[in-house]
Amino acid sequence: MTRGKSNWTFKDVEKFLRANGFAIHHVRGSHHYFRGFILGQLRMTHVQYHGADSIHPKTLGSIIKQSGIPEEKWLQ
Repeated sequence: MTRGKSNWTFKDVEKFLRANGFAIHHVRGSHHYFRGFILGQLRMTHVQYHGADSIHPKTLGSIIKQSGIPEEKWLQ
């Protein structure tokens, strides 16, 4: 069963990004910046760390757009 854009934590997003070719680039405060190549293009996204709290669905939508990974792949 898919969870849509709800109930994603920082660890879930980090694990997904790493599995799709992203690596941590740098950390500035609570913002973790990930960089990776998607479809031959260098992409960078940042994810704010809030411990075990869920990431707001609109924030996750922004992360999805920045990453360049198709939304369908995120929501499988």
